[in-house]
Amino acid sequence: MDKKKLAIIHIVKTALRIPEEEYRKILQEVCGVTTAKDLDATGFRRLMNYFVRSKYYRLNPYGLTIKQKLYIKYLAAELGWDLIHLNNFLHKYYHKSAIDELTKQEAIKAIESLKAIKQHQKSSGSV
Repeated sequence: MDKKKLAIIHIVKTALRIPEEEYRKILQEVCGVTTAKDLDATGFRRLMNYFVRSKYYRLNPYGLTIKQKLYIKYLAAELGWDLIHLNNFLHKYYHKSAIDELTKQEAIKAIESLKAIKQHQKSSGSV
């Protein structure tokens, strides 16, 4: 296992806040190894796919994913919006006071809306 993949596994494990004991159990059950150093390319893909489909990847009971939250924050930053502006946008159009309250479907719609706003700003030259 190369160092970059080990680093990715560590970052994902930390971001998902998986306890060490649970992480070791997942490694054993999903990939049949006791340490990430023993993973091959197939085991690495299997582990990453497990994380994406697991309860750990969801930020709330409504299915919002870490990837969606990070992408929404990225798009807001690209628009030059601070957190207050983003939260006002979410409140006005989705009746939610923060990203973490969005459902998976609302997050999809918010992402598309933010992309459209960004495209409109780009085409009108006002960035």
